[in-house]
Parts: sequence; C-alpha cells; structure tokens
Amino acid sequence: MNLEPVVNTCADGCCASPAVAQDRRAALVRRVRLLVAATITYNVVEAVVALAAGTAASSGALIGFGLDSVIEVASAVAVAWQFSGADPEARERRALKVISISFFALAIYVTFEAVETFFAGTAPETSRTGIVLAAVSLVVMPTLSAAQRRAGRELGSASAVADSRQTLLCTYLSAVLLAGLLLNALAGWWWADPVVALAIAVVAAKEGRTAWRGQHCC
Repeated sequence: MNLEPVVNTCADGCCASPAVAQDRRAALVRRVRLLVAATITYNVVEAVVALAAGTAASSGALIGFGLDSVIEVASAVAVAWQFSGADPEARERRALKVISISFFALAIYVTFEAVETFFAGTAPETSRTGIVLAAVSLVVMPTLSAAQRRAGRELGSASAVADSRQTLLCTYLSAVLLAGLLLNALAGWWWADPVVALAIAVVAAKEGRTAWRGQHCC
C-alpha cells in the first residue's frame, strides 16, 4: 500500500498531519463530499421552511435562522468546490476565506437582528413549525458536524474542519431558536432570543477570525 503525504496550507504548519494511505485518503475525500452534499441539501430545506414559517408568524428569529441556513449553504458550497478538484489542498486557502467571510456575515446579521428585536419589543406569534424545525436541527446538525470534523482532521483539511464548525454553530442557533420560541410561546419572554443570539454572534465572529487565519484544524 503506497503512502502519500498530506500537504496542507494551515498557518504556521499547525495542521501538519502524518502520512495517510492513498486509498484511505480517497475514501476520506469521498466522505467529505457526501457530508457536504448532505449539509447543503438539509440547509436548503431548512432555509425554505424557516423563511416561510418566519414570514407567517412575523418571527425575526425564524427569518434570521432561515438566512443563517443560506450562509451555511455558502460555506458548504465552498468546501464542495474545493474537493471537486483533483488537488483539494491547492484550493484550501480560498475556501477558508469564503468560510471566514460567511462567519463574519452571520455575526453582523445576528447582531443587527438581535438589537433591532430587543429595542422594538415586538413578540412574534407562536410557530409550531419553527419549534419542530429547531428540534430536528438539534439532532441533524451536530451529527453532520461531528462526521465532517473527524474526516477533515484525518485529512488535515482546515476548510473541512472550518465548515464543520459552521455546521456546529447552526446547532447553537437551533438551540437558541428553540429556547426563544418556547419561552415566547409558554412564558411570553420575547427578550430571551435576542439576548442569547448576541452571544452566538460573538462566537461566530471568533470562528470567522480563526478560519481567516487557517487555524481550524489545529
């Protein structure tokens, strides 16, 4: 069995990984492609459902969650593009930049929506569809994230690991959304969602900076 060294472009060589068997590397690349395709498919469905439910319930949180899914798709497409070529490592840095920008865009948008919702003080209507969607995402997204993170680390691919963190961040947003929708529906605590969303925005900004520096697989 021939061994082929994995070359990556992480900053300061922090992602340097041991040699990976050629057939194992090919299997890992196929796995990343499948996981990215699954992530894109789920997020497209998630975006459509969340935007429709958010519009019906006048829920800024649901609409924001739907737009976050659009950003998730952009991140996954960047990784899909990287691994569609014969030499994924050569496209590593450009894919990381796209993922980093998507993190920053998410942080800015979530912050804007949270502040606007907090000062407006307008409680959205109860959305059963949104509650179910957030609950399902809490199961699906961490599963996809963990699988892609394992494959990305074994490959030494910073972009695959960064995209898995983007997916994991969607899990946090799902939890925030679910908590906000339930607290609004059961206790009338409309302010819970924007407060926690601001914390998520801080995490998103931190992840964006890490992706920009190419340190996600360290």
